[in-house]
Amino acid sequence: NFVALALKNFLEGEDDQDGKMALGFTFSFPVRQISVSSGSLIRWTKGFSIRDTVGRDVAQCLNEALANCGLNVRVTALVNDTVGTLALGHYYDEDTVAAVIIGSGTNACYIERTDAIIKCQGLLTNSGGMVVNMEWGNFWSSHLPRTPYDILLDDETHNRNDQGFEKMISGMYLGEIARLVFHRMAQESDVFGDAADSLSNPFILSTPFLAAIREDDSPDLSEVRRILREHLKIPDAPLKTRRLVVKVCDIVTRRAARLAAAGIVGILKKLGRDGSGAASSGRGRGQPRRTVVAIEGGLYQGYPVFREYLDEALVEILGEEVARNVTLRVTEDGSGVGAALLAAVHSSNRQQQGGPI
Repeated sequence: NFVALALKNFLEGEDDQDGKMALGFTFSFPVRQISVSSGSLIRWTKGFSIRDTVGRDVAQCLNEALANCGLNVRVTALVNDTVGTLALGHYYDEDTVAAVIIGSGTNACYIERTDAIIKCQGLLTNSGGMVVNMEWGNFWSSHLPRTPYDILLDDETHNRNDQGFEKMISGMYLGEIARLVFHRMAQESDVFGDAADSLSNPFILSTPFLAAIREDDSPDLSEVRRILREHLKIPDAPLKTRRLVVKVCDIVTRRAARLAAAGIVGILKKLGRDGSGAASSGRGRGQPRRTVVAIEGGLYQGYPVFREYLDEALVEILGEEVARNVTLRVTEDGSGVGAALLAAVHSSNRQQQGGPI
């Protein structure tokens, strides 16, 4: 209802409102995609919890809200934010083969051969390829060790035992991981004085504050002192303690960035673009293929240290020669513009076939 009302307010300021309008709907939660324009919500992530929506067709829900607002608008493309980002990235550069979101949550998608998709169950495409929404935020493996702080974080979330990879990487959780470390330090030492109680409040340290702490390059770490005093209620922390706080934030950031880089390399390996396969560009036998990964999300775009660690890990894992052919390209508002692009393309194709948009 809120989205429909906001759209109505927007359209009232536009001149061209004749005829039915096609809408690309970006919905960045796990969905069982039934068709290009419909899909049922599997579960909420990133702190959302609206129980009576699970299992429902989210596009139909929006269509009903649009109709109630008197709008002649209909969802023609239901798109995950990663898919929208991939669409826009590929529109500008056809060597774009994957997209990654690293923001409050994290996810990835890539273009796969249809015959390589076990779950495809006979669904074919004209191109022989299909976009796979990985929902990698829920990835888990025994080779991905969790610290006691990861376990504590998982225990305090409403989606316990879900989204394990996301809880180690995304902006929703990094500040909280650091807060849990600080709380344990306060309980077991006097490094923060009597601040154990103030550090016991979940999510009191947001990831933007973690980033500001890590990126404070002043000689006396004045920004760290301000954040500790104003947001964590820790007054007069000595310089030695402030340096320790920076170190913890650095470790949490670096681990997250390196895990994200490993995930990206996993996709490239599946596609034979990590240097281990025989894929070539066609311009010369054995020549590595140029590969572009579209990236969107505030954590990657707005946190230079995170971006630096991720890029560094990519080179370390792939090797310098292969990494030179891999470009991580920031795609501005790809999740929104890409959804609009897909809605336009689908509507155009339907009209050419003589059907409604």
